[in-house]
Amino acid sequence: MTISKGDTLPDVTLVKATAEGPQKVQSGEYFKGKKVALFSVPGAFTPTCSAKHLPGFVEKAAELKAKGIDEIVGTAVNDAFVMGAWNKASGSDDITMLADGNGDFATALGLTMDGSGFGLGTRGQRYSMIVDDGVVTELNVEAPGDFNVSSAEHMLGQL
Repeated sequence: MTISKGDTLPDVTLVKATAEGPQKVQSGEYFKGKKVALFSVPGAFTPTCSAKHLPGFVEKAAELKAKGIDEIVGTAVNDAFVMGAWNKASGSDDITMLADGNGDFATALGLTMDGSGFGLGTRGQRYSMIVDDGVVTELNVEAPGDFNVSSAEHMLGQL
């Protein structure tokens, strides 16, 4: 079953990419008590993800925070080392990367996709959501191959 507006995020282990190395976090605890702009990409360093999705959140970070967002989080079915390197190469200190290396978060959300035709295996879909104290208040899931509703710009219009 796919997560919906009004649902509480599932509680699974994610791995935060930090300067000190990977740090395990529980999603249930991590998203508690703050308003988060969460975006998911099929893969770090992939074309649309690197050329459009992440740069949009880097560019609009101050505007999102001015509209009440406490933290901007990016996730993908990649390991914490890849997510950390991607943020270092293309992101900013305004973005927190949470690795979903085994796809547990994507699976628990019901937002997986089959990327095996491209050699990617099972990945998370491209989406964004606003999470307020662990509850999904906005959910923007892209159609396969699209990049429209999961953008930072679209999310700004929802705040």
